[in-house]
Amino acid sequence: MEVLDGAAPCPCGRGEPYAACCRPLHRREREAPTAEALMRSRYSAFAVGDAAHLRRTWHPSTVPEHLDLDDDVRWLHLAVTEVERGGPFDDEGVVAFEAVARAGGRRHVQRERSAFVREGGRWLYVGEAGR
Repeated sequence: MEVLDGAAPCPCGRGEPYAACCRPLHRREREAPTAEALMRSRYSAFAVGDAAHLRRTWHPSTVPEHLDLDDDVRWLHLAVTEVERGGPFDDEGVVAFEAVARAGGRRHVQRERSAFVREGGRWLYVGEAGR
C-alpha cells in the first residue's frame, strides 16, 4: 500500500488534502455521507493500494472472493460525470465516472455507472448500474 502524506492532495480530485478527504474513510474514522463520497474514497483506495477499504465497502452480495490490486497500475485522474440520488437522505444512488490510469506505458480510461446502497447507515458499492 502506498503511504500518502496527509498534506498531499487527495487522489479523488476534490482538491482537499488526503488527511481531510479520503484518509479518514480509509482508516474507518468516519463513514462516507453520500454515494459519491464513497465512490471517491474507493477510487483513492485503488490509487493508494488499500484493498481492505475496497473489500469493506463492497456489498456482501457482490464482493469478489479475491481482490488483487495491480502494483503496475498508476491511477492519475478521476472525473465524476453523473450523480443520481445517493445523498444523505437516500438509500440508493448511482455515480458515473471516468478514471484515468497508466499501466504498461499506456493510458487507460475506465468508465462506469456504479450502483450504491445504504444499509445500516453505511454506503456500499454494489456494482455496475443498469440504465
